[in-house]
Order: sequence, then C-alpha cells, then structure tokens
Amino acid sequence: GTSRQIPQTIIIGVRKGGTRALLEMLDIHPNIVVAATEVHFFDWDENYMKGIDWYRNLMPFSYGNQITIEKTPGYFTSPQAPGRIHDMNSSIKLLLILRDPTERVISDYTQVYYNRIESHKPVQLFEDIVIKNGVLNTKYKAIQRSLYDVHMEKWLKHFSLDQIHIVDGNTLIKDPLPELQKVERFLNLPSRIMSSNFYFNQTKGFYCIRSDGRERCLHESKGRPHPLVNSTVLEQLYSYFREHNAKFYRMVNHSFDWH
Repeated sequence: GTSRQIPQTIIIGVRKGGTRALLEMLDIHPNIVVAATEVHFFDWDENYMKGIDWYRNLMPFSYGNQITIEKTPGYFTSPQAPGRIHDMNSSIKLLLILRDPTERVISDYTQVYYNRIESHKPVQLFEDIVIKNGVLNTKYKAIQRSLYDVHMEKWLKHFSLDQIHIVDGNTLIKDPLPELQKVERFLNLPSRIMSSNFYFNQTKGFYCIRSDGRERCLHESKGRPHPLVNSTVLEQLYSYFREHNAKFYRMVNHSFDWH
C-alpha cells in the first residue's frame, strides 16, 4: 500500500543552517518520510534534465497519510530552483532554516577547511579569505550565501510568504521542541514530536534524538569547533550583514536575534 511520492514539502536551505538536524528531527514524526540524501534536482541542470520521474524514484516509499520531505540546502541560493519548484507544484510548502549569517559564514568555512585537510589540500586562515587588501571580500561565496534578503527576493517572486516557514536554526540547536511544533502546525500534522524524543549530549554539546527505542546523534562532522576569529573581522562581518538582515526582517515580517 505504499508508493513513491513527489515531495509535498522541501527543506530549501540554507547551507550550514541546520538542515540535516531539522530533517532528522522531523523524521521522528510518524506522518513524515524523508529522502536519505540531498537530491540536487532543482539546482543542478544535469539532474533537472533527467525529469520528474527520475526525481520521484529517489524518494522513499510512503503511505497515503504521510508527507514526503527532501532537503537540498543549495536550493535557497540557486537562481533556477524557485521557478522550477513552482512549475512542479505551485502550492508546495517550503521549509527554510536560517541562523546568524556571520556564524553561518564561519561554519561554511569550517566545513571546507576540514574537507581540505582530509583531502590533503592546502588550507587558508579564515581572515586571509574574508579580508582582501584590508577590506571585506564580499565576493567570497560563503558571504554571498548569507545574504538572505537577496535570495529570499527570488523565492517571493514565485511563492507567497505563507508557503514558506522559517525555522530559527539558532533556537533549534538550543531547544528543538518549540521549533518542531511550529513546523508540525505549518504542515497541518498532528502533534507527535515530544520532549522525550531529545536528550542533551554533554560530550557533543547538542541535542541527540531518541525514537523507536533507538538513540542517535548527528554525524561527527556536525558541531565541529569553529576557529577563533579576530574580533575586528567579526565586527566587519556584523556591520556588513546588518543592513541585509534588517531588509530580510521587513521582507518576512519577523526579526531574529542576529548580530
């Protein structure tokens, strides 16, 4: 009695915002099934050309009362993704998880840094990438990805604000339940996720998941220590994002506790 369904909900981003944590926490819900891997259907042309049946075949089997969710953080910053998703389903519900843009930049750098070390490639200090000739290197991809207002503008050309639910990534890590209950309401799902589904792991420093008699934590690549960043550089980042954040708050009629 199961079949593969095109997702009724997509976690569209943002990279290093907490998309994996959000997906795994939602997977606790009996009415939700999740795609195991990032599909990159709407942001990678070579995948999009394979067509909707190819996409559907990458989804898990589900019952009629279940919602299928996939997450690909690259969608949020992709110029093509909003229009392509709208063409597939103009009434789809989208989840966007965001965190403080400066923290997100540092987290983005940290992931690339560890990947390069593991591949025995040379690495650069954060400050050497972010500052060029004494000024902020605003062309740095990680900074570009944190311009939430710029990317959100493209999504609002195709979707109404009530189709996009924004999850506060900073809050989700500190206190998951209230954020997940908001998602349950947004998706019109019965309230099934409970505080007993989470426990704080002192060693890792974040919440892990308890469901179906099993306990699991996010992959060890999550929650890696960030480099200590020069305070002057931090201030330059905060200052650069301030105006973009204010514009974003106006756009979504909601403000966040960001620098």
